[in-house]
Amino acid sequence: MLFWDGWREKSHICVARYLEEYVKKEKLEQKWVDLLDHIREIRHEEQYDLGFFATKEEAGKSLDAATHFLSRIKNLLETISDNAS
Repeated sequence: MLFWDGWREKSHICVARYLEEYVKKEKLEQKWVDLLDHIREIRHEEQYDLGFFATKEEAGKSLDAATHFLSRIKNLLETISDNAS
């Protein structure tokens, strides 16, 4: 979404905050930003907390959620592209 709008950002938290602008415009549901934040927090804990271990079940749920998230963002991009034409 950022690249589509001409922005470049590498921080995961900034991507989530940017997507909130689409929520404010009622083009994206808040649940997708919440989902991205949740998975981002799990990733952060897994990377930096030596005592944290993600379960197979949690990994499977995250993968499934990511698939749905990507589908929703693809649909949003198609809608924006169609409206720009």
